[in-house]
Amino acid sequence: MGAKTALLAFADGDIRAALRGATRAERAETEALVRQVHPGYDVEPADDGTLFEDTYPPDDITYAMKLAGVELYCDQRLVLGHTSELPEHLRQAGAGRRIIMHAMHSAVDALAFAVWEDGELIRSLSLSPDSGIQENIGTPYDFELPYWAGEHPVKPIPGWPNQGPYPLPFHPLKLGEEALRALFGFVIEGRPEPDDVDTEAVHLHGFRVTDPSGAEQAAREALYAKALRAMGPPRTFRMGPDGTMREVSPGSY
Repeated sequence: MGAKTALLAFADGDIRAALRGATRAERAETEALVRQVHPGYDVEPADDGTLFEDTYPPDDITYAMKLAGVELYCDQRLVLGHTSELPEHLRQAGAGRRIIMHAMHSAVDALAFAVWEDGELIRSLSLSPDSGIQENIGTPYDFELPYWAGEHPVKPIPGWPNQGPYPLPFHPLKLGEEALRALFGFVIEGRPEPDDVDTEAVHLHGFRVTDPSGAEQAAREALYAKALRAMGPPRTFRMGPDGTMREVSPGSY
């Protein structure tokens, strides 16, 4: 799986219907909304994108769109591991509307999504195999129930040695795709359904959004450096004659 999302939406009604009829919004109007969700940041034009390609933008890039009744942002900084901890300025930006957050990352099998209705948190789920269940607030949606009931267990990967049970009752990215379809009307991986949104047709305005003090960028670089130090040396595996994967030393393959 290679699915990644960093989505935040403010909606008056059904997002799926709004995205199906998406038309290109004015850049100036969209830029004003980006400034609202990133107060105090420098905002400059960047290349535009689509919902098909840009659900998980690189650092310092925001993609956004405004439709009748819906504002949608793709931005790593607007999604949180503990999704219930929505910053106050985002609560205010979505006041009186439905707020939906969706984040998943295939590198760590992480999923987080949350929904607020009129300022009240209705559902928040955040989990990954390494961190476990960080948040599980509110009543699960119907699309979640088969996963919690154990109908989608993670099966061992054939050939890999020393596999213990998967630490969660389902794969977060599989549930993440179900949540994405239910909440936004499309999927990234898997078979599209006839009424799914055509994400290639949904235009997004792009912006470079940076902290003028440089503090955010410095903190991010320090975090990346720490993660690299913790990774350790790379390991290489090769399939043996019996079909199992075996670790091999550098230069032996």
